[in-house]
Amino acid sequence: MAKELVMGIDVGGQSTKLGVVNEEGEIIAQTVISSLQEELIDYITELTKAIKTLIADTAKEGKVKGIGIGAPNGNYYNGTVEYAPNLKWSYDGHGNPTIVQLASLVKSFTNLPVTVTNDANAAAMGEMAYGVARGMKNFIMITLGTGVGSGIVINGEIVYGHDGFAGELGHTIAIRDGRQCNCGLKGCLETYCSAMGVRRTAQKILSQNPDKPSLLREVDFETISSKDVFDAASKGDEIAVEIFKTTGQILGRSLADFVKFSAPEAIVLFGGLAKAKKFFHDDMVAAMEENQLQIWKGRIKILYSSLKDSDAAILGASALAW
Repeated sequence: MAKELVMGIDVGGQSTKLGVVNEEGEIIAQTVISSLQEELIDYITELTKAIKTLIADTAKEGKVKGIGIGAPNGNYYNGTVEYAPNLKWSYDGHGNPTIVQLASLVKSFTNLPVTVTNDANAAAMGEMAYGVARGMKNFIMITLGTGVGSGIVINGEIVYGHDGFAGELGHTIAIRDGRQCNCGLKGCLETYCSAMGVRRTAQKILSQNPDKPSLLREVDFETISSKDVFDAASKGDEIAVEIFKTTGQILGRSLADFVKFSAPEAIVLFGGLAKAKKFFHDDMVAAMEENQLQIWKGRIKILYSSLKDSDAAILGASALAW
């Protein structure tokens, strides 16, 4: 009898990672495609082609019985991606984010059951089952990538809310009347503590200090990336270090607010930007403690994902399909 397998898909703002997972929680095959398509049909065509290729490649290992997808603004109840500002293929003909029936579209091309959740919720599920949050029943997962996502676990269960969208901590207001966010609001945490937020902070600090030398002045101003800032900070660049210091301080203040909401045992940080932790961790923790109520001071653990790259999100998404 063929072994049962499932597929987990992690939809990010830049790329989509797919993996086939066995009953032991091992990713036995994976691949990646771009998420930057502007037309929905182009994205779905490329996605379903990758799905079918992975299914064929793992046919000797077992049979894929279902697909779980973690996506920005993914709605667990409806199987939809709704008004996701960082996914161009989710925009309508007027240039506005809209509702995409992602589960039903993928199912129509693959004839497999498909379940969708928020990408950060998927990462939280993966971390709870296989990572640093194993055994925890109360924690918050923060994904620091193209945007800022979050998955909130209370009493061992993901918090979905009445409509499936609970936990949009990336769109809590970090700076009142601050930077314009793609979601339409101003001052969202995402505009400061995501990869895009680091770029905007870099551009601001460089503009405010025109006479201060920096390795970042060798990079095109409009296309500075968080990796450019990381590389410069690794070489001791003062402006790059200041950029991460500012990012950490803003993130820490927001984490203090999140603790007040759900009293987690730990906050787990995940995503590309978390790899720069040595440049923002201390400032983040100091800001969190400074803005923390006495009952939680020094008691909330800050952990970093132990799962490589996007494994947490792939594994968590795959858990939806068992």
